[in-house]
Amino acid sequence: MDPSLELPFDYTMPDQRLTAGVDEVGRGPLAGPVVTAAVILDPDQPIDGLRDSKMLSASQRNSLALEIRAKARAWAVGRAEVAEIDRLNILQATLVAMQRAVHALRLAPELVLVDGNQRPLLACSTVSVIDGDATVDAISAASILAKVARDREMMFLDVSFPGYGFSRHKGYATREHLAALDVLGPSAIHRMSFAPVRTMEILRDKAIEFPSTSLDLFDAQA
Repeated sequence: MDPSLELPFDYTMPDQRLTAGVDEVGRGPLAGPVVTAAVILDPDQPIDGLRDSKMLSASQRNSLALEIRAKARAWAVGRAEVAEIDRLNILQATLVAMQRAVHALRLAPELVLVDGNQRPLLACSTVSVIDGDATVDAISAASILAKVARDREMMFLDVSFPGYGFSRHKGYATREHLAALDVLGPSAIHRMSFAPVRTMEILRDKAIEFPSTSLDLFDAQA
């Protein structure tokens, strides 16, 4: 049977199989990679405070990320670059990034629990868990590692691509980010397949193509 078609089961009950939790961060932003993580927790080393990364402060996430990396039986981070997002679409690129995270684990899981309603194709059984980042510890841990990794990268990218405010909004479509796009245009790490970026580029191309139409008309009438 295709492992991705496994029948539903009660993921809240203990499972003897080697189980990894998987989550992503960065599907919505206009810029930067989508980052995923896979975590196999050690039941003999419980970690207090695991929850959806969005419900934690940056300092809490950073502290938990250190603990997760120290105590987990295995963990790994995966990613898909902007070029892959534009070529494949954000959903397919996210699934590829999830595959990379799972494949990078030093232990091969027998079961993978994935946050949301989409699952990557893997050699082992996979189960989608709606709101899994809030209900399944392994997924919460993956959410935290992915969030910390991506936020850190966006802070570095803020130095490489100044003016957009990446360290503050992490590439999301805030007013600050859209205003910067209007002035600076898209950078090399912006997702051209995303409508706000694509529209901005089209408008800029038109402005470059016809930079002085009104002046030409004025001169012609002079």
